[in-house]
Amino acid sequence: MAQFDLDAWVARAGAIDLDAIPWADVARYPVRPEVVRTLTYMQDIEFHTIIYLRSLLNTRAVDDPEVATFLACWVHEETFHGMALARFLDAAGHPLPPRPTPRGQEPLAKRLEAWATSVVSKAWPDFCAVHMTWGAINELTTLTGYHRLKAVAGHPVLGELLEQIMRDESRHFFFYYRQADTRLRRPGAARVARVLVDRFWAPVGSGVAVPDELRFTARYLFAGDEGRQAARKVDDTIRKLPGFAGVQLLEAWMDRHVGPNGRNGGRNGHGHH
Repeated sequence: MAQFDLDAWVARAGAIDLDAIPWADVARYPVRPEVVRTLTYMQDIEFHTIIYLRSLLNTRAVDDPEVATFLACWVHEETFHGMALARFLDAAGHPLPPRPTPRGQEPLAKRLEAWATSVVSKAWPDFCAVHMTWGAINELTTLTGYHRLKAVAGHPVLGELLEQIMRDESRHFFFYYRQADTRLRRPGAARVARVLVDRFWAPVGSGVAVPDELRFTARYLFAGDEGRQAARKVDDTIRKLPGFAGVQLLEAWMDRHVGPNGRNGGRNGHGHH
């Protein structure tokens, strides 16, 4: 597998060029309500990266110089993704309403999850294998989501913006995936990582955003034949990692929470865990 050239990436890492986007042209093309709702969800999750980083700083991840350097650039780029999506919504005449709760006030469940992650990290030297695997899954899911949004939205300026964001996301995914592939080969690492992913993984935004918004976004982007094919490709890519053959991820989550034909799954349309 090709190596990730961290030095070269850091040298050119940085905010996407917002001045290169023709913002004045945004309103010339229709932006459907489904696109507005999906972008509102996506920008919220991109802005949440800084909170996710807070929990990572209490783990062994920052003890690795390569990982620490990557995370510093990663959070910078992800934050600008959120800013770019928010600016697009503003230009389209759909400015974001104030967030109902401050971003730093995470639900108790998320705070407990961060505490548990810190404890596991201190107890298990190969914790970074889980973090890198988790990151690879989430970055690939996000990247695929942006590809799908570009395809279904049909908005030329949004497509141009998403292309810039996807270039960043693809490099982020490659770093995580390469790290995961290496670290999962250590004795016992893949077994523990697989148990944790099988038990706890859910799509980006779970526990952060309103569950209905996550399900809506997933249905909009991944229902239908082309959406399901994209979800399956995410899963097939992760299954190539050591110890992850046959892992059930995005497509299985869609079956449980959205339903096989894009309808809500689970009782009363609320899905189940």
